Amino acid sequence: MTTATTVSERVEQLKEFINNGKILEAMSEFYDESLVMQENSEAPTEGLSANIEREKQFLDSVKEWKWTKWHATAVNEDDGIAALEYSFQFVDTSGKTVTYEQATIQRWQGGKIVSERFYHG
Repeated sequence: MTTATTVSERVEQLKEFINNGKILEAMSEFYDESLVMQENSEAPTEGLSANIEREKQFLDSVKEWKWTKWHATAVNEDDGIAALEYSFQFVDTSGKTVTYEQATIQRWQGGKIVSERFYHG
């Protein structure tokens, strides 16, 4: 575990992991075992291992990661909540270039994300 103590510091570290393509490593470093993750209004995925498997399925469809751009970040330290708006682009395994724009709300406890909900599409 890192020496960062604030949610803001942890969020910036998480963004660096993602910028460097260390998405699965970020899951282990920044997400709690009790993680609940949700896409829009879909049913949530519960537990870190189930969410890592879900992320692996997504990454299996990625041939090449192009970029991530961070548009906005807001953190409420008192409540442990972070909101991020960003976009990313990748080439999928069929050769198609895909650009995604999304926002996420994260709830942090003890330096780890315990819940995250993505809003996109």
